[in-house]
Amino acid sequence: MTPSFPAAAALEIRALTPASSADYFAFFDGDAFADNPRWASCYCHFLWAPTEVKPWGEWTGAENRAAVARLIETQNLRGYLAYVDGRPVGWCNATPKVRIPALLDDSGPDAAQVGAIVCFVIAKPYRRQGIARRLLQAACDGYRREGFAFAEASARLDATTDAANHTGPLQLYLSSGFAILRNDDDGSALLRKTL
Repeated sequence: MTPSFPAAAALEIRALTPASSADYFAFFDGDAFADNPRWASCYCHFLWAPTEVKPWGEWTGAENRAAVARLIETQNLRGYLAYVDGRPVGWCNATPKVRIPALLDDSGPDAAQVGAIVCFVIAKPYRRQGIARRLLQAACDGYRREGFAFAEASARLDATTDAANHTGPLQLYLSSGFAILRNDDDGSALLRKTL
């Protein structure tokens, strides 16, 4: 059964801070990947994990969790949590592009003006109820307040599952004012929105 909630009343979007890291880990330790346990060890560390240390597949859940705890504490991993009745049910990784090691090779001259939106995780019972859209709006609003000129995201063009859409569905971005900058060889599109 899909839970229903009054979108304005029970859904709350909050920026991740070191003080709310317990909520972040409660979500990732519990509901985030309840239907996709293969990804449960990620903790949204994928784009930060140093591949010169070891390949991504060799990082354990405990290592990823500890690394993300440090990234949250230093505010090098940022984003927004969605809460329903005080419980975290969704996450959007919205971190300035220059703070994400895996994106540094794709940084142009305006990289310092770009806020990246790189991942969404919504607990299965709460999908398709507009939570990702509200998280995306919060991320763009936050970047605008901070003085960023652009928001960028990547979407898989061939995504057919919720897991494959973890970077955000293409239609979500297009309907939120993003435009495709380019199609990449890996089957994804880079999108940008002027803030």
